[in-house]
Amino acid sequence: MEKRKLGFWEIWNMSFGFLGIQMGFALQNANASRILQLFGADVHELSWFWIIAPLMGLIVQPIIGHYSDNTWSRFGRRKPYFLTGALLASVGLILMPQAEIFIAFMPALWVGAGMLMIMDASFNIAMEPFRALVGDNLRADQHTLGFSVQTALIGIGAVVGSWLPYVLTNWFGISNQPSETSAVPLNLIYSFIIGAIILVASILITIFTTKEYSPEELEQFRDEKEHKEALGETKEAKLSDVFSDFAKMPETMRQLSWVQFFSWFGLFGMWVFTTPAIAQHIYGLSIDDTKSPEFQSAGDWVGIIFGVYNAVSAVVAFALPYIAKQIGRRKTHALCLVLGGIGLISIYFMPNKEALILSMILVGFAWASILAMPYAILAGSIQPKKMGVYMGIFNFFIVIPQIINALIGGPLVKYVYNDHAIYAIVMSGVSFLLAALLVLKVKDQKDI
Repeated sequence: MEKRKLGFWEIWNMSFGFLGIQMGFALQNANASRILQLFGADVHELSWFWIIAPLMGLIVQPIIGHYSDNTWSRFGRRKPYFLTGALLASVGLILMPQAEIFIAFMPALWVGAGMLMIMDASFNIAMEPFRALVGDNLRADQHTLGFSVQTALIGIGAVVGSWLPYVLTNWFGISNQPSETSAVPLNLIYSFIIGAIILVASILITIFTTKEYSPEELEQFRDEKEHKEALGETKEAKLSDVFSDFAKMPETMRQLSWVQFFSWFGLFGMWVFTTPAIAQHIYGLSIDDTKSPEFQSAGDWVGIIFGVYNAVSAVVAFALPYIAKQIGRRKTHALCLVLGGIGLISIYFMPNKEALILSMILVGFAWASILAMPYAILAGSIQPKKMGVYMGIFNFFIVIPQIINALIGGPLVKYVYNDHAIYAIVMSGVSFLLAALLVLKVKDQKDI
């Protein structure tokens, strides 16, 4: 028995919740460092606050993957996790920029960091089941399209989230400067509230338009080899099985782990240090200047250029299946990573803020491929029954490099880069180039 081939709009609706998730994620990526600095965080401490994000992924995603693999209710298999994650993330989005309302109980900086933790845990609760849903609902020949559509929606959501603070200020006249009552500008507060609303709404669209296969139906789709491997599988799945599944991960997954390591090491450095790097390298500000109007303008411009790379990724995502068909998924991913590496390194040489748009266009190619190609390659090498848990375990190779960068990023800026955050961005570009070399060694089942 074979899964039904889904139409484009069915795949679109199935992944539509990713638009809201990524809008919230983009608001966090472009503005969390800025907000934490406004609350008093030193630039050398930023990566330590950001360590919350990968730690939440390390803990949450495998657990959610395991339980979503073994959940079936009248609400579905993956859907309960989408909705729970969206509701919790919306709370974090609303409260993070307004952390000062809790100042009577705790410093705003620590409340803001706590809201960052809630957001990241919640994004992970919602995000992992969306990855697994593509493996659940789509045939193998539609995996690349499925993950590419997710990437396009991620790009659209991220553009809206990244540009929203700038748009609220420049189109609607909402202030981007701190006030007497709030260290965080009003345009950021409103942006995070709007992001929370769109997050919940987009998740509900997926929930109400998408049908999930029942466990019995998924069992019928397993091929003969999988049935033989499954003989004797009568015991109830336990959370501790995650560790044995980790030890038995497919060879393709092990090879992809190194590609993911250097890809996400680079991404984390870009997200954490772009605001201080641009404020210092392009706007000519000192490393500790967080109060001037120029710093707020630099923060808004980082949102614009982050929106650029996400907009490019949304367009490139639709081209990835065609390119992969012509030259293979590995070479496609390698090419995109090289372009992204060049883009990040080029930031050092750009003469003004407008030229940064060219750099981020190249980064957009890498981001599109990072969000699609590794998952498309991986999905063809794992059993449908283990799709959720292996997508969760695969997240280890996303969060571990971020944790390492979080621990060493600040000290590197202070002691190695002599307080020049721009070199953290250059290092991210080099990391992308290393990932490009390693992806060529990956065994793609489609090529066998």
